[in-house]
Formats: sequence, C-alpha cells, structure tokens
Amino acid sequence: MPQLDTSTWLTMILSMFLTLFIIFQLKVSKHNFYHNPELTPTKMLKQNTPWETKWTKIYLPLLLPL
Repeated sequence: MPQLDTSTWLTMILSMFLTLFIIFQLKVSKHNFYHNPELTPTKMLKQNTPWETKWTKIYLPLLLPL
C-alpha cells in the first residue's frame, strides 16, 4: 500500500486561507456603511385609553376568601 504524500498539504491549506481572506475582504469592501449613524427622534403620541381614566382592581381567583 503506497504512502500518502502530505508534503503539499501545508501549502494548499495556507493558500486556501489566503484566498478566502482575499475574497472576504473584497466582498466586505463593496458594502456601503454609514459613517456616523445617529438616532432619529421619534414622536411618541399619547393615546388615551378607557382603562387609564378608570380605577380598576383585578381579583385573582386564588386570593378570594373561601
């Protein structure tokens, strides 16, 4: 049974990593990123709901006396 020649594996693995790094850098460089993102203020509108004006009390069934 012949011996497996692994002498070129290091070269292949390093060249693969280099190629993947270059491809990744090229893909990332094509994206347009915002330079200075700022929050835009949003206006919160207050909506009056019927249960805000009334006093309500919630009774849990386990808290009722027997």
